[in-house]
Amino acid sequence: MLVKLEGLDFFSHHGFYDQEREIGNKYTIDVEVELADPIEINDDNLYATVNYEVIYSIVDEVMKISTKLLETLAITINQRVIRSFPAIISVQTTVSKHNPPIKGVCHKASVTLKTVL
Repeated sequence: MLVKLEGLDFFSHHGFYDQEREIGNKYTIDVEVELADPIEINDDNLYATVNYEVIYSIVDEVMKISTKLLETLAITINQRVIRSFPAIISVQTTVSKHNPPIKGVCHKASVTLKTVL
């Protein structure tokens, strides 16, 4: 079973260059969590799956900590999600920076990291 949170938008202060971290930018995060099948959810028990409010809170906390690399954001999110939910088989996070500082038109630069247990 997959649980996805797509299009989590944040204005944060990340980037390799000092100016990026000072000015800030828009970021979009997608998180996909894979759980073992079959999962027992016949009784509508939230604790038998993952709580996407908790996943959002994890992403929100990570996005508040200024980092230089998108890769650092993705791995930190994955590690924290895994620690929060023992039934997870894998977690994949995509971090996208809108309008990255390159010499040309680019809508966004993205990094996707999948952690498999």
